[in-house]
Amino acid sequence: MGYPPARAGGCRLKIAVVGANGQLGSDLVAEFTANRDDVFPLTHAGIDIASLESVKACLQANRPQVLINTAAMHHVEDCEAQPAQAYAVNAIGARNLALAAEEIGALLIHLSTDYVFDGRKKEPYVEADVPLPLNVYGNSKLAGEHFVRSLCSRHLVVRTSALYGRHPCRAKRGENFVNLMLKLARERGRVRVVDDEFVSPTSTLELARQIVALSRCDAFGLYHATGEGSCSWYGFAGEVFKITQTRVNLEIAGANEFPAKVPRPKYSVLENAGLKRIGLNRLSPWPAALREYLQHSG
Repeated sequence: MGYPPARAGGCRLKIAVVGANGQLGSDLVAEFTANRDDVFPLTHAGIDIASLESVKACLQANRPQVLINTAAMHHVEDCEAQPAQAYAVNAIGARNLALAAEEIGALLIHLSTDYVFDGRKKEPYVEADVPLPLNVYGNSKLAGEHFVRSLCSRHLVVRTSALYGRHPCRAKRGENFVNLMLKLARERGRVRVVDDEFVSPTSTLELARQIVALSRCDAFGLYHATGEGSCSWYGFAGEVFKITQTRVNLEIAGANEFPAKVPRPKYSVLENAGLKRIGLNRLSPWPAALREYLQHSG
């Protein structure tokens, strides 16, 4: 897949990826490497984003031109139980990266979430919609957005939704939704899924390609970046089983069958309005991206 030309006459860029061993970070490292950029994978062993001293020391040593932050505390229940830790990572961590990026003149690409919205709109959210998070996770991520947008002049805040990818997500105990559905189908032959929560499923591979494209532009600001279209979790599971031709009894879960421990938006579909406005939307309809993932996931 081709990308817009790099800023400095098509030259390769120095890219630092924070959270490089995560579900999205792993694909970012692979895609930027395939794009012939110089990539510095950063994990918690090399940088503690909650510490300004650690962040500055690391970035002064590497001096990337583009800094991408995928690191976050995003297990919703853990955030609710440990709000101070959630804010230390998701808000103060973003602040520290923004300050350090501004100091070295780097572009900061910061990943955020659909959970900044309360889900009451009932139609796709655009970047101009006013956020109103329902839980600690969403509030801490929104605080991180504000720090990035106010402290780093060259920034891209990228909100996404319902990620799944080839690499394990530690916050979800190593399982993504797609693999979990296939595992339950094999083990039980019967799967029950809620049909009243709507999202935009997003492949981490497609999102990584989108971020490579964004790293080459100077249209700084806030963007939504999700798979095109939307579905309920029940609809998502149905498409997984349809593509894989899995024989399973898929049923709609009853009201309150899986009671949420933390309030979550019932509708958090995002519209990629900003990307379309600048002619840089690289994201496919979500069923097509799911099909690509399933064809290459073993």
